[in-house]
Amino acid sequence: MPALDMDSRVPYTLLVALVALMRLIELRISSRHVAELKARGGVEVGANHYPWIVFLHVSFFVGCPLEVWLLDRPWFAGLGLPMLGLFATGLGLRYWTIRTLGARWSTRVIVVPGEPLVTTGPFRLLRHPNYLGVVLELLALPMVHTAWLTAVLVSIANGLLLRRRIAVETAALG
Repeated sequence: MPALDMDSRVPYTLLVALVALMRLIELRISSRHVAELKARGGVEVGANHYPWIVFLHVSFFVGCPLEVWLLDRPWFAGLGLPMLGLFATGLGLRYWTIRTLGARWSTRVIVVPGEPLVTTGPFRLLRHPNYLGVVLELLALPMVHTAWLTAVLVSIANGLLLRRRIAVETAALG
């Protein structure tokens, strides 16, 4: 009996959908944290760039499978498996950051006056560990299935947005 030859685009699309679902769950957690932070006197800064970040991430989750399906991008295990590992590294770094920040973590820049900077967990090693995790994820997930166009375009746009975001956050926390 011949082996079933599964189209690799199907599990890849399911992977992207799973990651998108994880992001939606994170947004709910973030919304709860934002409300708690504001109740403690937190002030949001740099909100004008936030819709662009949302647009970028939505475009990313649409672009990954769309490029694979429409441009018939192939799966290469020699690239896909290391990219899965790189994606998992970025995800692990982000979740380590989220866990370290606890109720102070959100997708927005909220500053509670008088609260000290967090210097434990990944912050002992990096100033912006969450953003490094995002950079790794946005580069690696498309490349799991050779969606190089999405990887390049989203990474460039993310770099431009992060430059602004980090400047806003640094000024707010400094």
